[in-house]
Formats: sequence, C-alpha cells, structure tokens
Amino acid sequence: MKKFILFLFLSFAGFAFSLHAQTAAIDTLFPVRGLCLEAPYPNSVDSFIIFLDKEIAPKKINTIILRVDYRYQFESHPELIDTMPLTKSDVKKIVAVCRKNNIRIMPQINLLGHQSWASQTGKLLQVYPEFDETPQVAMPEKYTWPNPDELYCKSYCPLHPNVHKIIFDVMDELCNVFEADAFHAGMDEVFYLGDNNCPRCQGRDKAELFAGEVWKIRNHLAEKNRRLWIWGDRLLEGKISGLGMWEASYNNTHRAVDIIPKDVFVCDWHYEKPEKTPVIIASKGIQVATAPWRNADVTAQQVKDMAQFRNDAAPQIKENYAGLVQTVWSPTVFFMMEAYQTKKDKNFQGMGVWKSFLTMCEQMDAVVQKVTAKK
Repeated sequence: MKKFILFLFLSFAGFAFSLHAQTAAIDTLFPVRGLCLEAPYPNSVDSFIIFLDKEIAPKKINTIILRVDYRYQFESHPELIDTMPLTKSDVKKIVAVCRKNNIRIMPQINLLGHQSWASQTGKLLQVYPEFDETPQVAMPEKYTWPNPDELYCKSYCPLHPNVHKIIFDVMDELCNVFEADAFHAGMDEVFYLGDNNCPRCQGRDKAELFAGEVWKIRNHLAEKNRRLWIWGDRLLEGKISGLGMWEASYNNTHRAVDIIPKDVFVCDWHYEKPEKTPVIIASKGIQVATAPWRNADVTAQQVKDMAQFRNDAAPQIKENYAGLVQTVWSPTVFFMMEAYQTKKDKNFQGMGVWKSFLTMCEQMDAVVQKVTAKK
C-alpha cells in the first residue's frame, strides 16, 4: 500500500512538474496569447462570463481586447452612450472572471479612423460633427464600395483643438472601470487623413499626422502608466509590397513606423495569407503580435512563423516577437454559438473563427511540447 501511495505521489508530482514546465515554456515562447472580441450585449453578459471561464481560459489565453467603443454608460460624457451599453456592474463581472483566470483585459475604442460604418456615422461624429475630417463628404443612403468619394469609413480630424479632451475622458473612464494597464485605440484602415479641404490638415505629411496622433494618445496613457496598443496596417506600405490598401497603406502613412514611440504594441493582422510583416515591425524596435481571423490553415502557419521569428531573432529584438491575437469580427454571441456547436459536432465549420481560434491554441501547444521534449 505504501508503495502504491508513493507511486501516486510521484506520478502526481511528475505531472505537476510537467504542467509547470509547459506553462513556463508557453509564457516564454508566446508571451501574448490574445483574443479580440466585441463587447457582449448586456443580456448576454452572464453567459459571456461563463464562456470566458469555461471555454477561453482553459486554452491558456492571457490577453483579451474588448471592443467597447461607445457601448458603455459613460458618466463623463453621457451624450456619447451608444445602443445596448454595458453598465459598471457588467464590466466589473467581466473584470472579475478575467482576474480569476490571470487574463489581462483592455478596452478598445476606435480612434482616428472607423468613425462611420456603411451609411451611418459613429457616435462621436453624430454628437460632435465638427470633428469630421471630411464634412464635405455626405453619408450615402445606400453604401457601396468603391464610390466616387472613396468613402470607406470617416475619420475625425487629429488636429481639431477640442477632440482630444473628449476622447481622453472616455478612454480614461473605460480604463478605470476595466482596471486596465493598457488600451487599444484601433487606428486601422485610416483612408481619410490630411484631407485637402481640411483647414487644419491640408498639405501636411500623412505619416506625420498619423504618428502625431499615436504620440498624443500614447503620452496621455503613459501619464497613468498605461500602454497603447494599435492595429498595424497603417505602418506597412501597400503598393510596392503588394499587400494592398486594406492590410497596408496607400496614402504613405507607412513611414510613421519610424517615428511612432517604440513602446506602442502593434497587432499585425493578415487573414488570407501568412504575411511575414511582423519582421518589419519588430526590426523597428516595436513589439508585435500576429492577428489571424477565420482561416485555420493561415493561422497554423502564423503560429509557426511567430515561433520561428522569435527563435531566429537577434537578442536585441527577440522580445519584439510577442505572440498572437485571434480576432473575432462577428458579434460575440455568434462566436459563442459557434464554439458550443463545434463541441457538439466536430465537423461543424460555422464561420471558421472558432476553428481558427482552436488552431491557434493547439499550434502554440504543439510548439511548446516540441521545445520541452528537447530539454
């Protein structure tokens, strides 16, 4: 009996040691293991919390970006409250489950670009139309792309003297309620910038305008020891590289990669091909994570690439290859439904986002097991 008990003890100790070693290894190989989601609707907060606790945390996710935008009951600017807002109580429930599972959570508000969608302006420009970079461009009744105005999404004017007071107020309020040490400002797909009709921006270098806005937001966050995260597409050149106008820049903002602060964290999204662009960003002294979406095969290669980049990098930039962030662009409730349906039916494909997420997690585990097996 004593031998059996000793065997059980040693077996458990060996398992615990192995588990600890794998946890340490994944933190070393993939410091950022993230998930970017739309904030849940108020009536699904409780189910979202269960989902985080039972389905997401066990996958070793340690970072969540929650796209809140103006769907929060702001006290600082109640005029900006959008439809289906979260309450302070809702947020605290989400924060609590993340803390329980050692998950870092940060809110996101789309800044600079993405101030409209299709035929509707976003809340900021609805309430403060004077912030519009291109007020002469009317919102269409029926949106199509391409269109004569080259309208994808509106931008606010980064040089308007009153815009930052407003956005910094709501940024601070969200960061406070989420108890966050980082904030994601979006800043992707900025097509309207330095417009020739803008009395403040006309004739200015678009890279300097973009970098200047990054600096302003970064400096404000840094005053409270918070870090700025952004998407990376505007830091990449799109024409010569062949990356295109969505995943990279056609309006010369890419030169901003040399003049933005080095402590900004960049999420480099590519969905159809496993582009090697993290090398560009990391080589500039900036930390970067690859961001997949719904193509599991692409995701699998992106995990392998990130591990290889980090392994092959010079010591000076090794830590700049930080990991991966799975993106989800459908409502979170759809992502949850896809996850639960996949558990019932292994052949269920859905939109492919949950499969991509599982692939990201499984491939990271596979890399860890391969590395630990060699030691």
